[in-house]
Amino acid sequence: MGRRHRDALFPRAAIDRLTRHVDIDPRFVAETFETVPEPAAVELLITSWGCAPLDAAALARMSGLKAVVHAAGSVKHHVTEACWDRDIRVSTAAAANAVPVAEYTLAAILFANKRVREISGLYREHREALDWAAYYPGFGNYRRTIGLVGASLVGRRVLELLRPHDFDVLLADPHLDPAEARSMGARLVGLDEMLAVCDVVSLHAPALPETHHLLDARRLSLLRDGATLVNTGRGSLVDTDALTAEASSGRVHAVLDVTEPEVLPATSPLYSLPNVLLTPHIAGSLGGELQRITRSALEEVERYCAGEEFAHAVTRAALTTSA
Repeated sequence: MGRRHRDALFPRAAIDRLTRHVDIDPRFVAETFETVPEPAAVELLITSWGCAPLDAAALARMSGLKAVVHAAGSVKHHVTEACWDRDIRVSTAAAANAVPVAEYTLAAILFANKRVREISGLYREHREALDWAAYYPGFGNYRRTIGLVGASLVGRRVLELLRPHDFDVLLADPHLDPAEARSMGARLVGLDEMLAVCDVVSLHAPALPETHHLLDARRLSLLRDGATLVNTGRGSLVDTDALTAEASSGRVHAVLDVTEPEVLPATSPLYSLPNVLLTPHIAGSLGGELQRITRSALEEVERYCAGEEFAHAVTRAALTTSA
């Protein structure tokens, strides 16, 4: 991992806890595998953002490597086929990182239905109380229809957070059956049907070849007038040009924490549209939230040292349908 990530994730107390279980030089951070001292002796890697690919060449140097504990979300950037061929055990803190993303998503849904961003702009402009219902008839959160695309770790967490609210919740995921969806508090529907009836659609699908531009111009046109699209998943799920056209018309609203490309060009209209909230990939763990990831990683290290199975193991098969 990069040194700045080590410093943010592993303060002194975390290092002290770690050294009670493993033989580690707390002063050392490997930013490339070529810098690892005595690589053949390394049994466990603790990785995070910025980790180089664990390809065949890197693994040849670390002939004793048995496990990787990733103190971040997706392992797709560094866990290669060579790792699975070597039967290396892999763990991720994706479940810990899903918590703030789900919290951001819930806030986005509640604020979108209440038209908080738009009313704030009008209030700032007019500086007086107006008839907000005249501007946004039917606004509010009671009995609104919310659609989630993908029952990922984040998607499932969002479903839990939606339970206390008076929403009708729809779920689109080709890997689920209706009974599984019902057990999570949602009704399974096709994606096109969801887009046509929902007040808010939130994206939680992985970036895969089959999900690239999942919401293209045709599907975006299915969104009902006034609907809000929330994307905290992957920017590649949405055709940016098509969404820009829909948002520029004022027909739909959007809350975008990820985009394609990331960062958008400075000339993109999405920066200034009053019906678009654009944030710079901040839904995931930041600041104090990083310590939840640290705790998850430390607990996995402790399980490994105790000879137990990982609580958040990653498998080769799972990566084909996950982020």
